[in-house]
Amino acid sequence: MTVTSVQDGARRPCEPDPMPLAPPRVLLDPAHRAAGDVAHFWHAPLGHGLGCLRATFRRHAYARHSHDTYAVAAIVAGCETFFHRGTQHYAQPGEVAVVCPDEIHDGAPHDGGFVYRTIYPSVALMTEIAEEATGRRLARPPHFRVSVVPDPELAGDLARLHGTLQAADRSAWLLAADTELVSLLTRLILRWADLDAAPRSPVLARPVARARDYLDAHFAEEVELAALAQVAGVSRPHLIRAFRREVGLTPHAYLVDRRFREAARLLGRGEAPGEVAAACGFCDQSHLNRVFKARMAVTPGAYRGPPSGGFRKAALGAG
Repeated sequence: MTVTSVQDGARRPCEPDPMPLAPPRVLLDPAHRAAGDVAHFWHAPLGHGLGCLRATFRRHAYARHSHDTYAVAAIVAGCETFFHRGTQHYAQPGEVAVVCPDEIHDGAPHDGGFVYRTIYPSVALMTEIAEEATGRRLARPPHFRVSVVPDPELAGDLARLHGTLQAADRSAWLLAADTELVSLLTRLILRWADLDAAPRSPVLARPVARARDYLDAHFAEEVELAALAQVAGVSRPHLIRAFRREVGLTPHAYLVDRRFREAARLLGRGEAPGEVAAACGFCDQSHLNRVFKARMAVTPGAYRGPPSGGFRKAALGAG
C-alpha cells in the first residue's frame, strides 16, 4: 500500500489523548485481524447525532447498499475503489468521496488497501448548512454531481476533524468540533454541491416501480418472487433483469438493503439489536449482524446510539 497519506491534525497542547482503538486481537475475525483491518465507529454529540467512522481496510469489501444520510469520506492513505451511479470510481489521498442519500454504492481496497475517515451528515444538517451559507431557502437538499472531488484542503480538514470529534463528548471540545464541522460542510457545499438543479433521478418502468414500492411497504415480511412478479405484472426472469438494470440491485438485495436501512435508523435511536432484528424481518440477531457488518463494517451493537440521549464510542473490527 502506498505510503502517501494525509495526517490527522496534531494534538493541541492541552487536548486529551484521543480514544485508542480496541486491540484487534479481541475484536477482529481471525482472517481480517491477520490482514490488518480495523474499524472504529461512534455517534458524535452534534450535527443531529453525526455518525463517524475511522477505518483501515486491506481485505474488507462492502456489500452494495445505501444510506438515509450522506457519506463523506477523506482518503488518508492507499486507494479505495467503489461502485456508484453505474461507474467504478477510485479515491486516493487528497480526494473526498461523496455519496448522496439513497444512492447504491459499495467499497473495497484497491492495490493493497486504504485508510479513511468518514462522516455521515443527515439530510437535515446538510440542508440547514446550505441555507445558512447561501442565505436563502432551498427547494431540495444539496446534490453532488461528482463522486470523487479533488480537494486536498477539504480532505486534510476532514481527517483533522475526526481528531476533534473523538474528544467532542468532553464539553470543552464540543464548540471546537461543531465549528470545524460546520466550516467543513459549508466549504464542501459551496465548492462542490449543485443547489438549484434537481438531481437526475431515473424514471423507473412501471413494473419495477410497483415492485420497489411493494418491497418498501413490506420490507419486514417474507416476500416470494412469484408474488412480487404478480404485483409487477411481469414474469419472474423479466422482473429480476429489469430490477437489477434500473435499481442497481436484484429484488432480494434491495429488500435486504431496505431492512438494513431501517435497522440503522432504529439502532441510531438506541433500540436493542435483538428487537431491531425482529422488527426488520431478519431471521435472528446473528443474521442482522452479518448483514450490518457487510454494509457498515461494524456490528449493530457498536453502531447503536444511546437510549438516554448521551453519546458513546466503540471500537471494533471489520468483518
